[in-house]
Amino acid sequence: MANMNSVITQLERQRKQAEQQLSQLNAALSALRGLNGGTRSVGRGPSSVGMARPRRKISAAGRRRIAEAQRARWAKLRQQKKS
Repeated sequence: MANMNSVITQLERQRKQAEQQLSQLNAALSALRGLNGGTRSVGRGPSSVGMARPRRKISAAGRRRIAEAQRARWAKLRQQKKS
């Protein structure tokens, strides 16, 4: 009977260690998600906290328009500095 009690206490100690390791892993994952922008969560479905919408992609034409507008702003600024 004493042997059974020692096995039970050993298993309880191991369970407590596993719980501590699990909480450390969860903390590490949370920290890494924070560095990554928090875009994903542990797969618990779409209602999970931290689930973000997919990033929008801008077309080449849209990027071109933005770049042209910025170049025009810079040119206007350069013209003002010359005058």
